[in-house]
Amino acid sequence: MPRGDGTGPAGPGSGQGRQSKRGQGGGRMGGPSSAGPGGFCECPKCKTKVPHRFAVPCTDMKCPKCGLSMVRV
Repeated sequence: MPRGDGTGPAGPGSGQGRQSKRGQGGGRMGGPSSAGPGGFCECPKCKTKVPHRFAVPCTDMKCPKCGLSMVRV
């Protein structure tokens, strides 16, 4: 816009941005891969399953049989 009044030549773009307003998810404590409040924690060694406790990560729980850290299933 040579004169600053909006009468300059048309640019190459369509004037629409490329960003979407949707989040991509998967971040800490959220997104499509978050497990939610239910489910089970399982021992990777002896396969013992225990119900998942709210606000307690499975990795902080120890297997009641062998003492290994549990994983979320």
